[in-house]
Amino acid sequence: MNGVQPILVDAALHQALSSTASSADAIPQWPSSPWQRLREAGVLAWSIPRDHGGQALSATHLLAGYEPLAGACLTTAFILSQREAAVRRLIASANVALARRFLPGLARGELFATVGLSQLTTSRQHQAPALTVSETPTGFRLDGLTPWVTGAEQSDLIVIGATLADGRQLLLGLPRGQEGVAIEPPLPLMALAGSVTCTLRLKDVALDRDWLIAGPAEKIMAGKPGGVGGLETSCLALGLAGAAVDYVCQEAERRSDLSPAANRLQQVRERLRTRLHDLADATPTQEDLVAVRVECTQFTLQATQVAMTTAKGAGFVSPHPVQRWARQALFFLVLSCPRPAAEGLIGQLLPA
Repeated sequence: MNGVQPILVDAALHQALSSTASSADAIPQWPSSPWQRLREAGVLAWSIPRDHGGQALSATHLLAGYEPLAGACLTTAFILSQREAAVRRLIASANVALARRFLPGLARGELFATVGLSQLTTSRQHQAPALTVSETPTGFRLDGLTPWVTGAEQSDLIVIGATLADGRQLLLGLPRGQEGVAIEPPLPLMALAGSVTCTLRLKDVALDRDWLIAGPAEKIMAGKPGGVGGLETSCLALGLAGAAVDYVCQEAERRSDLSPAANRLQQVRERLRTRLHDLADATPTQEDLVAVRVECTQFTLQATQVAMTTAKGAGFVSPHPVQRWARQALFFLVLSCPRPAAEGLIGQLLPA
């Protein structure tokens, strides 16, 4: 681990996000206030290179920041993760002009970007490609849908993935207001409603070649394992678990019978945090990433259920935060959960 981690999320920011976490989770409306707080705190510049106006924080420092954000408000942290996925694709792209066009505004929080990539990884993999693309003399033409897009209405740029007739895949930038794009109403999610995640439908959408981000390539999302991108979902799960752990620890201060449970949860949290940071400093294999994802997801399910048992009936009633954490923990069973991780989780969840 890279030395002492800086305090990237201070008490004021944590409290501000925590105070609106319940409404952000329950109401399908863009959480403008929490997002503005991230902008004011400089969070939106963390991952962006310095030559584009960012802070270029290391992978371990980013994880050290994402974890408490997820504990304060998972909805806001999830929105940030989708924006960060778009940022990473722009940074890695050979299309330097497109990166230069968007990254400075993203660093300042003047622009918002998100991704529509699940159709290439976890959604509808047993069916024909959900979003197809064909090459034209000047660029590309797209038809179909992308089923999970967070904050589409707010986006100045959506990084989408589409499949050519020969099976190769492309990543393209979809700008705001593009003709032929229909944004459906937000999905009625059981948690994180404020992420305003929806389906995009594209009909005969024409894009110039200037919007190409990557590809064509086979399995373009596979890439090289490692880096913060491969660990981010696990970090968010750990952050949510941390909120439940902190609650149990607070209760243990007045209920000595809870001390063994609180101590055990603390130990597991520290172990998984160290594991994530060590992987960020190394070059983890895909097996490493899957294993830690399974562990962090299992831990957030366990920690939130321990918190629910600790809170008893009061925790089952809204707006008690425990009921929100328990619902949100289920999101990690479907969020960016490729087959190896899903199989690992099923193996852990099945009775002996």
